[in-house]
Amino acid sequence: MRQITYSAAQQHYMEEALFEADRAAWIGEVPIGAVIVHEGHIIGRGHNFREHANDATLHAEIRAIEEACATLGSWRLEDCQLYVTIEPCLMCSGAIINSRIPTVFYGARDPKAGAVDSLYNTLTDSRLNHTVTVYEGLLAKDAGERLVTFFKAARQRQKAAKKARKAAAKVAAEKSLDTSSKS
Repeated sequence: MRQITYSAAQQHYMEEALFEADRAAWIGEVPIGAVIVHEGHIIGRGHNFREHANDATLHAEIRAIEEACATLGSWRLEDCQLYVTIEPCLMCSGAIINSRIPTVFYGARDPKAGAVDSLYNTLTDSRLNHTVTVYEGLLAKDAGERLVTFFKAARQRQKAAKKARKAAAKVAAEKSLDTSSKS
């Protein structure tokens, strides 16, 4: 892990990405958020939206990149920084490289899908036509806690739904037995 002391501005931008993650959680999406900064201004924002849109490509980073490109009127984001709450996946890493973003700050690692440090080193692979300077750990605890809380609640909902289905099946079976015994 690259140790660094982050500036107040860098922390502010990651807090904005965390706000986007919260927006995702509010609508039941995995709480990941991203912002893109150009010359000290946020020009792109995004949070996960793939469940609502039934679109596997609607990750926070992709949505932020799309908005930033529209804002600048260019697919090249050469003078920008991306702040994202969780380590980008392969798809998002590809989009970061293709949009020429030079710097990425991310919060927590993603041991199951992270393509920056965890599983792959995509953004720093010198074989590619563009490499990225990567900083990890910016407000990592806050980002990680959002994911832990989200998935814990999802598991509890699944457990409660399974219990309710079992209870309904039991009632239906008892009703069926009761009806057949009366015949």
